[in-house]
Order: sequence, then C-alpha cells, then structure tokens
Amino acid sequence: MTVTAVPDDIEHEDGPLSRVSPLVLVLAATVSVQFGAALAVTLFDRVGAVGSTFLRLALASLMLVAVSRPKIKGWTGAQYRLALAFGLSLGVTNMLYYAALGRLPVAVTVTIEFLGPISVAAAYSRRWVEGLWVLLAAGGIVLMTAPWSHTGALDPVGVALALMAAAGWATYILLVARAGKLFSGRDVLTIAMVVATAAAAVPGILDGGRMLLDPSVLAVGVVVAILSMVIPFSFEFEALRRMPARVFGVLMSLEPAVAVVAGIIVLNQRLALRELIAIALVVIASIGVTRSAPAPPPVAAIEG
Repeated sequence: MTVTAVPDDIEHEDGPLSRVSPLVLVLAATVSVQFGAALAVTLFDRVGAVGSTFLRLALASLMLVAVSRPKIKGWTGAQYRLALAFGLSLGVTNMLYYAALGRLPVAVTVTIEFLGPISVAAAYSRRWVEGLWVLLAAGGIVLMTAPWSHTGALDPVGVALALMAAAGWATYILLVARAGKLFSGRDVLTIAMVVATAAAAVPGILDGGRMLLDPSVLAVGVVVAILSMVIPFSFEFEALRRMPARVFGVLMSLEPAVAVVAGIIVLNQRLALRELIAIALVVIASIGVTRSAPAPPPVAAIEG
C-alpha cells in the first residue's frame, strides 16, 4: 500500500532528485515499495505482522524526521486535527495491510487494496464509464478470491483485512485532498508518519516483544523502511513535481504486476493462472479509471 499522497498544490523544493527523469523515479519507487513489502514478510515469523508494521513505521519516521526536520510551530487547531487523522489513517491502514500480507500472497493483497484508489478515482467522475472500470476491478477481485471454490479459495480473513486496508487507503487519499488546502511542504507527511508510529506502538510492541530489538531484525527493518517508505516517499514526491497526476496514476497501476515479481523472487509465491488473470483485470481497470477520469484526484504514493 502506498503511504503518502501528494496533492498538486503542495509546495516543493529543488533537490538532487530533480535531475532524474520522473518516469525513472516512479518506476524505481514502484519496484522498491513492492520488494520492501515482500522482504517485510520474512520478519513475520519473528516479530509478527503488526510488529513488523510498527518497526517499519518507527524506523522510517526517524529517518524522515532527520531529513525533513518538520516545522509545526504556528499550526492551527484545524491543522493539528487533520495531521492526527492523517496519521491515524496511515497507521491503521498499514497494520491492516501487513496483517493481510500474513495470510495472502503479496500480489493478491496489493491487488485487492487497489480497490480503494480505484473507487476514489471513479467517485470523482460523473460518467458511466468509470463505473464500468470499477465493475471490472470488482470482477477481478471476485475471480481472484474464488468464493465458489473449496480448494482454490483465498483465506477469507486475509481477504477481509485487505478490503479494510483498501477502505483505509481510500480514506487516506481523501484526507490528503484536504491536507493540500491547509499545509505547504512535506511537514504534514512526516508528522503523519510519526502519528502512525504512535498508533501502531502498543499493538506492535505486544506482537513483536523483545525480538524487535534483535540486531538481525533491526537490520532487516532498516532495509524494509528504506525500500518501502523512504525511497518511495522521496522519489514519488519529486516525480509529481514534473509529471501529470494522470500519467503518475497509470504508472502506479502497474504495482500489482510488480508485486507478482517481488513475491516470486523474495518469497517464492507462485500464483495460479486464475489469480494472474484477476490481477491483469484490476491493473487494466486501474489504468482505465485513471485515464478516463476528467479531473484526477490526489494520487496515493508510497504503498506498503
């Protein structure tokens, strides 16, 4: 799942990444986030899904605070409240997403979660064609979950968790639309990460226990935080400066396909032909709704 979303009216500052092609940045971020999610699954046996979520958020927050040095002095009450809601949405969605990863293949989880942004994009349109894209995506999810099958059906709890993560992602995107009107710069994104870490702290520590401080776990956690949050956060934020949101959305639609590759390479997760067809349907629906929507909504960046 993506963690940040960047509205068009947030101010930006030039940096080293400004010399890199936005296409390269988005593709690199897409590969990074999916391989980061797959690598995080390798920690589940040691610190649990929620423990892994907390570890990733905590380490990423430390890195982003050190780099961004957010300035919150002078914020209004409305800004504080929105940042709190922003962070809580991020934290809960990430915990749901990782819990789903513990029960479903990475590509399947990512694909189901894409129902969130697809639904938001369609909601911004009043044309019937966007409804057809949503139906195509829903058909892909039904094909993937195979509720009629007794042998090939997916874990129902995992599917429910992924669907709740999709709803959380949709909520997050809508909150970002409001954030663009109240904030400038990246400060709100960094503060939201800190709030998300606080939200995941108690369940994460209970889930992971002392193993969260194990050097080998911390080492993998640092890599996961960099791959799944820090790199996508920086690359996608910069890419959106110079790339139309519609094009960005189309490229983001490739994430389920990249997740298939990441799942195979990192976790040896092989998917059935039915599941691959279902993923293709959702990718097509995501590209379709992104290209046909007359006014693209804020695009979620940095998944999971």
